[in-house]
Amino acid sequence: MQNHLDNHSQAKITYFPDQLVKDIALPERFTFPFYYEPHPLTRIAAAQLQQYLEEQASLDHNFGLDSDQEGMAIGKMFGVLVVQDTEGKVGYLSAFSGKLAGSNDHPNFVPPVFDMLVENSFFLKEQENINTLNAQVKEIWADTTYTHLRQQLDQFSTQSSQEIAALKKQLKVNKQNRKKLREEQQNKLNLYDYGLFEAYLVKHSLHDKHQLKVLTDQWEQLLDKTRESMAQFESRIEALKNERKERSADLQRQLFEQYAFLNRDGKSKSLQDIFSVTAFGKPPAGAGECATPKLLQFAFANGYKPLAMAEFWWGASPKSEIRKHKQFYPACTGKCKPILGHMLEGMPVDDNPLLLNPGENTKLEIIYEDACFVIVNKPAGLRSVRGVDIHDSVYTRLKQVLVNTEPLIVHRLDMGTSGLLVVAKTPEAHKHIQKQFLNRTLSKRYVALLSKVIDKPEGEISLPLTGDPYNRPRQLVCFETGKKSITRWQVVYTTETTTKIHFWPLTGRTHQLRMHSAHELGLNAPIVGDDLYGTPAERLYLHAAYLEFVHPETKERISFEVTEDF
Repeated sequence: MQNHLDNHSQAKITYFPDQLVKDIALPERFTFPFYYEPHPLTRIAAAQLQQYLEEQASLDHNFGLDSDQEGMAIGKMFGVLVVQDTEGKVGYLSAFSGKLAGSNDHPNFVPPVFDMLVENSFFLKEQENINTLNAQVKEIWADTTYTHLRQQLDQFSTQSSQEIAALKKQLKVNKQNRKKLREEQQNKLNLYDYGLFEAYLVKHSLHDKHQLKVLTDQWEQLLDKTRESMAQFESRIEALKNERKERSADLQRQLFEQYAFLNRDGKSKSLQDIFSVTAFGKPPAGAGECATPKLLQFAFANGYKPLAMAEFWWGASPKSEIRKHKQFYPACTGKCKPILGHMLEGMPVDDNPLLLNPGENTKLEIIYEDACFVIVNKPAGLRSVRGVDIHDSVYTRLKQVLVNTEPLIVHRLDMGTSGLLVVAKTPEAHKHIQKQFLNRTLSKRYVALLSKVIDKPEGEISLPLTGDPYNRPRQLVCFETGKKSITRWQVVYTTETTTKIHFWPLTGRTHQLRMHSAHELGLNAPIVGDDLYGTPAERLYLHAAYLEFVHPETKERISFEVTEDF
């Protein structure tokens, strides 16, 4: 391959040899960015880019591939865009998401849509002002007088609480003693003497209350005085924080307006305008910094025709999401989908495979039915419940079969997962069986085919999961906000390249088995055919094989089993 360096824009293109382009048909429509099989030309381009990354030591970025390299390991998404220039020649552009080695300026990659890091930019100047405010806040916090007052307030708060609590405890004992004295003297004293005695006890009661008020007031005065001394420091901190907040918001708005994206017709739209009509209302952090928007922006700005795109991960796997070195991934939905919706407007794009129904010609087998519920063997590709665009599902099919009965879905299986699914026929049965799912008193076993050989015979995985807000329905591993997720597993057998395995999910989180299989802290072996966390195949090789629970009427423990077809 050869680089043309006639001008700045051509310097970013790596042209394919003419013979290669003749041998490989150009795509008729542009790639659907959110679910695709890379075009042969994008695979060739990606391979060339990956070779460049392996050989380029001057990038000075730690991707986590070399254990001896210093600095924090940060993997990156890279993208390639196959384009046709104004003379009809075909080549590709390269880009990375975010920044690389702390910079946006790299000769072999297209520039960002807006470079906030250029010298003397408004961003850097305002960032310097914000940093000055941060330094002033830190300086006040470090002031010895303020530090002493904070410590004093903590000490007084603790001491006052302890003393007041101790007095209240003693007053409670006094009250119990007075009650006991009343009971003892009530039958011993005549009415007149008992009245005098009661007045004596009331006097002591009032004295106790006065003691508590005096102590409380003393401490409150001391605490107020300390807080008053601190107020001048805290009002200054609050003013600095408010100024910082306003400056940051203004800076963000300026940035959103600077990020203006082109489409094929030359129409420009800012980030703010693009995201104002979305559920977010405003752009999320990092929007516009992904590889594909950068690539399309450069292509449109220079008159190139985009033909196909692909993105791949380069570097060590992150701890939160599933990203494997050199593996292709779709563009993210939360940050990129609104932007690409504008940028690809008017362009012929591949059909969205997510609107197709892979379960259309499959058979839904009812393996058990009584007055309470139905057990079905859900085929791979069929939804459990109807979706926005695809209505065909276990629910809609049973709706047609069960005369005068509303199917009540107790639990769900992913569209790609086959196997046992329980559907209640009465509200009472639904509540009873669902409670067993929630309380984890039923037993269920899955079978999966993993894409790697697992050395250990069995084990348990505990990785907390949470939804990825910017890339639904993908999940993340998060040890701070994630929900407890536990899976027990046992190897059935291994081949040279795969492992058949049994899973017992002890919790029921979204994509739990798929995440626990694919994540490097789990089995580090995606399920074969997992198009979210691994590599697509003709199906997802995951099957709900066994289910055991208590019958809602007979109260007997019943079980069902369906053998996988892989």
